[in-house]
Amino acid sequence: MLDRTRLDRAPPSTFARANWFSDLRLTRHGLIVKKTGRRIGLAEITPSEFVKFCLYFAVVLMKGLAVRMTRPSGLTVWFAPDRPRPWYILWSAMTLSGIRFARTPASADVAFYFEDTTQGVPPPAGNLVQLNSACNDISKSRVADVFADVAGYALRLDPRTHHGPAVEKSEANGLHDGRIVTCPCDPAAGKAYQHLVDSSDGTTAFDYRTTIIGRVPRFVLVKTKPAGDRFSMHNDTVAFRELPDVFSRPELDLITRFAGTMALDWAALDILRDSSSGRIYIVDVNKTDTGPAVDLSWHDRSRVMHAISRHFHAMIAGAARPDVTATAPQAARNAREPMRTGYVIETPRKV
Repeated sequence: MLDRTRLDRAPPSTFARANWFSDLRLTRHGLIVKKTGRRIGLAEITPSEFVKFCLYFAVVLMKGLAVRMTRPSGLTVWFAPDRPRPWYILWSAMTLSGIRFARTPASADVAFYFEDTTQGVPPPAGNLVQLNSACNDISKSRVADVFADVAGYALRLDPRTHHGPAVEKSEANGLHDGRIVTCPCDPAAGKAYQHLVDSSDGTTAFDYRTTIIGRVPRFVLVKTKPAGDRFSMHNDTVAFRELPDVFSRPELDLITRFAGTMALDWAALDILRDSSSGRIYIVDVNKTDTGPAVDLSWHDRSRVMHAISRHFHAMIAGAARPDVTATAPQAARNAREPMRTGYVIETPRKV
């Protein structure tokens, strides 16, 4: 049986396979992603979500073809140990920006450490700049410890001494198995324990999926779901928001410092705002993120595609010419979005 919670895995072949169908195994319970053991069935993706993904996939392919024909970038990226497949947002970023996948490091301008595991070891990249290589641990405890250092207030707790409700979730990434427990209690193996951040208005829970490109936050997808089902992977609504519409200037500085400390050249952060204190908490890091772009309206999808392609291209161009830009993500940092004062939290429309 595949182990879905083991953090460290044996390093795969240095050269990523081009045939992404080989990553999947069909069972009577649905598709299994061989690398992680993650199941893709009706519990993980509904028929409606699958149709939305197919439409999104087709649009990205067409837009990517148009970009390659009219504005080819001439840049190539070597991903290792794995190549992002169409269900990863990084694949969309590559396609929309007109950047090509390199088959070997010798034919690449930039290397990118890509592995859908919680902990891992980047393979050697020779003389290439290797993006995301310094981010090799996104366990819940590591995220909480870095957040506490940057924010100055804690997310992590000791379930043996804490009194009251807490959130228990797996240290491993992408399992969506969070649940509320009552403390004090004995910690379970492989579990992390965090303060219960109530990001709801009593009825609806809000989650701010914040995209990091070049170690800088770029935009926010505001996700909603019923407060009683806050740990579900399925959303009621998803809407695109500019950063200053959701976060204040000090909060954006906190997010940027967190991304820098975690060395996140590419990632999506799950951020919650506590309804009582008003504080934000970075509760999860996804450096191999999938969705929720498929749940957006077509207008918002277009905005996401534009933002991703522009900032990703700037980051790769900067990494390919570090002698000009000084550091790999510098070009992306220079493409910072305009800032506006104040912030307003809006309930996203139904999409």
